[in-house]
Amino acid sequence: MVITTKAIVLSSLKYGESDLIVKLFTESSGLKTYLLRNVLKSKKGKLRSSYFQSLSLLEIEASHKNKGTLERINEAKIFYPYQSLHTNVVKSSLVIFLAEILSNTINEEAEDKILFHFIENSLRWLDNSKDIANFHISFLLKLSLHLGFYPDTSTIAKPYFNLLEGFFQDFNTGKYNEKGLTVDNFKMFFGIDFDEINGIKLTKNERSELLTLLLQYYQLHLHGFKKPKSLSVLNQIFE
Repeated sequence: MVITTKAIVLSSLKYGESDLIVKLFTESSGLKTYLLRNVLKSKKGKLRSSYFQSLSLLEIEASHKNKGTLERINEAKIFYPYQSLHTNVVKSSLVIFLAEILSNTINEEAEDKILFHFIENSLRWLDNSKDIANFHISFLLKLSLHLGFYPDTSTIAKPYFNLLEGFFQDFNTGKYNEKGLTVDNFKMFFGIDFDEINGIKLTKNERSELLTLLLQYYQLHLHGFKKPKSLSVLNQIFE
């Protein structure tokens, strides 16, 4: 089956001397893995290795056999050229982190246009914005909605956050209960869009603690979720 679809690059791995294996989250078919033959040696043709940088937004024509094997891309082009995402050192560090998160959380070969458009629009916002220190916190919270474990906010005024159950409560009932400044900071990210996150003022340490909380929440709710290797770099970037 030949399809034309938008796609987001999640990862790219060199295979042999001249091939790439790339994982793309496609608008039409969910997660797909492709083998790109001779793309590292060819300077001509319809495929270029530069297209497959992390989180690039592509339009591809691909042949899908849908048999669980590596698929083939016939043509690819950038459908949204980033202005700063791959050239700004802070944003490029964020890209590595976000690509790890998405590679860790998206595993379905099924259409999910709502999730696709959320990621696409988030990346466009990041590319066009200057004040981005809180972006990854807001993104992870919003992403949890699409993944099915967004916290219950009906009792958000209560002091403890139960990470295991995903709601707020009055009392400490176990080791996965948190309260204090980190939970207070967490509450400020609910019900706001990306344009409002710059109004939340956090220190480097506060942001790091909040990110730790969110990643623990992901680990409790997603089987096999691994802490991103780029986390230490990310924490150093945001002062």
